[in-house]
Amino acid sequence: MTETRSRTILGASLGECVHVAGVLNFLRVAEEEGYHTVFAGPATSIPELLAAVRRERPDVVAVSYRLTPETARSLLVELGEACSQEGLLGRDATDRPVRFIFGGTPPVAAVARDLGMFETVFSGEEPAEAVTAFLRGQRWDRMGETDFPSDLRSRIEWKAPHPILRHHFGLPARTVQPTVEGIAQIAEAQVLDVISLGADQDAQENFFHPERIDPRRTGAGGVPFRDEADLERLYAAARRGNYPLLRSYSGTDDLIRYADVLHRTIHNAWCATSLFWFNAVDGRGPLSLRGSISDHMALMRWHGERNIPVEGNEPHHWELRDGHDAVAVASAYIHAFVARAMGVHDYIATCMFETPIQISNRMDLSKQLAKVELVEQLTTSDFRVLRQTRTGLMSYPLDQDAARAHLAASVYLQMALRPHIVHVVGYCEADHAASAQEVISSCRMARRAIENALRGSPDMARDPAVQRRKEALLNDAMTIVEGIRRMGRNVSDDPLLDVEVLARAVELGLLDAPHLRGNPRACGMIRTAARDGAIVAVDSQQHAIHEEDRVSTILLQSQGQISQSRSMADQRPSEPRRRLQ
Repeated sequence: MTETRSRTILGASLGECVHVAGVLNFLRVAEEEGYHTVFAGPATSIPELLAAVRRERPDVVAVSYRLTPETARSLLVELGEACSQEGLLGRDATDRPVRFIFGGTPPVAAVARDLGMFETVFSGEEPAEAVTAFLRGQRWDRMGETDFPSDLRSRIEWKAPHPILRHHFGLPARTVQPTVEGIAQIAEAQVLDVISLGADQDAQENFFHPERIDPRRTGAGGVPFRDEADLERLYAAARRGNYPLLRSYSGTDDLIRYADVLHRTIHNAWCATSLFWFNAVDGRGPLSLRGSISDHMALMRWHGERNIPVEGNEPHHWELRDGHDAVAVASAYIHAFVARAMGVHDYIATCMFETPIQISNRMDLSKQLAKVELVEQLTTSDFRVLRQTRTGLMSYPLDQDAARAHLAASVYLQMALRPHIVHVVGYCEADHAASAQEVISSCRMARRAIENALRGSPDMARDPAVQRRKEALLNDAMTIVEGIRRMGRNVSDDPLLDVEVLARAVELGLLDAPHLRGNPRACGMIRTAARDGAIVAVDSQQHAIHEEDRVSTILLQSQGQISQSRSMADQRPSEPRRRLQ
């Protein structure tokens, strides 16, 4: 019987170099990839290294040296000569050639490249996935478009255990050209996996209605793509570097027609939808509340039929309007429930941290854990949940040094959720839209925080206070969900999939937020406040309200209104709608 021999990597710090952190970290990653590793030690002489090679018979020898380039050159020349005499290199190998790789500081790495004996040289400037790629048989510096996964799930699996990174990018300007140039710069930097186009409002709302565009607001809020050729130029700009995926937010009118354009031009990595937003309620589009709910359901179904992932960006729109924690968690569950019913297969559950800004890190983590737990309860073999985290935009301080620190701290906290996707928000965003270089810098900060967490961080999710709050939120969120079901049980087989029931949940205040006050299309009667770091509903005297009491009061006051509302809706003419079925 032939013995199966595992791949072996021998690592050592060469000569007088005692710095071992780099080579030991490399060996740790190699072990995670299934290699057998041996460490020869710090300050390993050339004879000692060769003796270890003869003894261990490794497939790969990883040599590290982090002192001066001058001493490195003479030492590495001596190593090359000794390896040739031993018959270890290339054509001179007497048995099987040993693959030598090198790691060191950038100046020393440049010397190692010049000598030509090393298959791969790492200087620490490469992204973490370059090391993983080498261990999986790929050369980072030789990888082309077909080597990088071109769909979301494959990209996530390829980069694991690191989450993939996403960042918004879209420069306000008269044309798309500045954004085209910036995308190329970002792709070449190889620090970002998904470029999320920051479209201006006219791109989202009036792409098919140029007559409605006011030229004076061109580029306000993002990149002003106006036709398919613009989108194709943006996509082409990303076909370099690490070939990042592209995606863009959904339209706020002509939703399915717009989705089809994004699919054909930028190969939209995933679709982002809400249910109750991007319409007349928030002024982000022409659709009514009911029209928006209906159209977003159809949009989910369209993407599910094409096996395109769908992101739920519902909960943070309540949070951005100072909604309390229970509503945020309930809306996360409702959106995922609808997405599953619409045939979505890969669902991205997004958790925006530090929102509202009064929330504490401890209570924030509790809320996000509650969202994830409820959404993942919906998982089936045909409905898979991917976790995405991000820093709350409103939480950034204006001071740029403080903002950089906030970005890193936030990403480190987010890693407690073990996200598949980290949506990096540029540190400068409280002041201005990120330039290409600021996107690159923000991603590098995030990557460092992620690296630190992956090496081993305290399990913040096990904090007893976090767990107590999470359990309370699970109960409160489902109190809201069951309240909606009770409200619609006599008029719908499944109230959570009924447009009228969902709309009335907003109008009656089961789903509500303080910033909706005075909005004729919503309730806007709720008050919220921070209590011990959590965001809770309060009465006019600022006393916390139990969620069971709040929901029961609303249901008692609204008895019969849902049936009456449906009856009136059946009698009135249908609303004119710009919508492709």
